[in-house]
Amino acid sequence: MKLTIAAIGKAGRGPERDLYEHYAGRIRWPLVLRELEEKKKLGPAEMMRREGELLLAATPAGATLVALDRRGPVLDSQGFADRLGRWRDNAVGDVAFLVGGAEGHAEPLLKKASLVMSFGAMTWPHLLARAMLAEQIYRAQQMLAGHPYHRA
Repeated sequence: MKLTIAAIGKAGRGPERDLYEHYAGRIRWPLVLRELEEKKKLGPAEMMRREGELLLAATPAGATLVALDRRGPVLDSQGFADRLGRWRDNAVGDVAFLVGGAEGHAEPLLKKASLVMSFGAMTWPHLLARAMLAEQIYRAQQMLAGHPYHRA
């Protein structure tokens, strides 16, 4: 199973990027981060639509889509690991995690997603969300392998 994180916004050097790379480097599944941005000044609805197009274009054809969005349900770490484990066991080839821009995702993108999930009711910086996602993917990997990391 190959993983893609497609995210709006480009991260420079800094602690959020370092934290992302710390966990991404521990993930055994092939993982690609694609950072995207729309340079044009657009209204909120048009920006969400355009960002959705960019995100979808950056994902492998036929990938299982996971949209990170505040409107989605909150999964605990075990639930997230179970979902990744099912996809792995069912020979899903590609899973793409979509991190939207400041306005979130437009409805058409959410409807295409196999899973919409949230990191909770609080608003998180998008650069930190990438690090949190990488950590949860790593945690899921360890849980699926029976490693005690997840109890820490």
